Amino acid sequence: MESIVSSINSVIWSPALIYLCLGAGLFYSITTRFLQVRHFKEMWRLILKGESSEHGISSFQALAVSLSGRVGTGNIAGVAAAIGFGGPGAVFWMWVVAFLGSATAYVESTLGQIYKEDFEGSYRGGPAYYIENLLGWKWYSFIFALATVLACGLLLPTVQSNSIGNAVAQALGDGSQINSFFGVLSSTKVFTAITIVVLLGFIVFGGLKRIANFTQVIVPFMALAYILIALSIIVLNLDKLPGVISLIIGDAFTPMAGFGAAIGWGVKRGVYSNEAGQGTGPHAAAAAEVDHPAQQGLVQAFSVYIDTLFLCSATAFMILIGGTYNVQGPNESLIVENVAANTEIASPAFTQMAVDSVLTGFGDIFVALALFFFAFTTLLAYYFIAEVNLAYLRKHFKIPFNDTALKIVIVSAAFYGTVKDASLAWGMGDIGVGLMAWLNIAAILVIFFKGKPALLALKDYEEQIKENPDKISFDPKKLGISKAKFWEK
Repeated sequence: MESIVSSINSVIWSPALIYLCLGAGLFYSITTRFLQVRHFKEMWRLILKGESSEHGISSFQALAVSLSGRVGTGNIAGVAAAIGFGGPGAVFWMWVVAFLGSATAYVESTLGQIYKEDFEGSYRGGPAYYIENLLGWKWYSFIFALATVLACGLLLPTVQSNSIGNAVAQALGDGSQINSFFGVLSSTKVFTAITIVVLLGFIVFGGLKRIANFTQVIVPFMALAYILIALSIIVLNLDKLPGVISLIIGDAFTPMAGFGAAIGWGVKRGVYSNEAGQGTGPHAAAAAEVDHPAQQGLVQAFSVYIDTLFLCSATAFMILIGGTYNVQGPNESLIVENVAANTEIASPAFTQMAVDSVLTGFGDIFVALALFFFAFTTLLAYYFIAEVNLAYLRKHFKIPFNDTALKIVIVSAAFYGTVKDASLAWGMGDIGVGLMAWLNIAAILVIFFKGKPALLALKDYEEQIKENPDKISFDPKKLGISKAKFWEK
């Protein structure tokens, strides 16, 4: 199974996808005149503004839902894996893909808002919707929606739950061995899996509102706690910070694991973490109640900053300050060996060791707790995204697969991921991310040459906030944007 998954990933995550992610981000950064810099202040204002309605959630709730998808295993175990396989220089490329990717996130999320629909009492939207309306490629929308249901309903949940299981086992020990259909399992991981399944089932059966209400409380609280712990460790080791930053930048271009490995792992884990261009963000963006689509686009662009430049950097600094990492070379031998050679690279162990090296006896437990909430809220976001695309398939293609079946699949995937090996779980997750990224980035680049609706919306919004920031509206027909059915009404 691992061999098959690895072979598929070698095709999907070829250098072509790496450069497509970077190229799309650079292209949209230039065409939006680097909105991620120009509108930084406006992003902050919009996050704190806005209200929910009977049909939609507030901008802050949409940010929390999308952050619950972005902030997860990638911020803790993903950063460790990037360093472990690509060297410290991979962190630099995570920064690059985040800075450029925020422009991509603006474009895809604004498109999600423009082409959203009111479906059964709540707003729905995403790449499948804007691909069909803008390009008229119903077959392509079908492929994207199907790939997203597969990725978010089956493949990606295994990574999140696997990291929870590994973190808890690292903190509490493996416990006793249990013989099962899946082989010999750790009792700690089995009990963790049961806990995840019960909590996940309770919330996903409650619908989008329950997901939004849960994530808007948990995500900011845990993100803040995690950053505070990271800042404490950095302050206690402030003399080491210049050396760490120098190591990251220097290794980005002459890395110990090879230049290609640093870029490849930096971009792969960067996209996995912040999801810019992957096509997941537009689903939460479409669910928001806003006065103008560009507003939610800017909010989602800022979420990329929060995810990678804040949280991923916090993890990277802790690991590199503590020196709690190994680097694996192309032939699977260790180029750098700072911790036990059998420490699993694709796990949260490096991060747990880093925190525990400063806060002895507390690090393992704290990181396990943080990872539980980060990864658990990501599971909720995955369900929401899979459900939106399943609704699209059921409405337009009469797919005989209902929400209850989807809930059973995602809960089962979460259980399976918790008890299985990390390498297989990450491999399955990479397939899901890669498939969605290929389909979505290709689509938004073609869309640019079919009318530039996201850029027209940005220009319109910029003109309105100059004239009267308290009275914002959106008229798609006036801008020459067609088939924006919700906004036309």
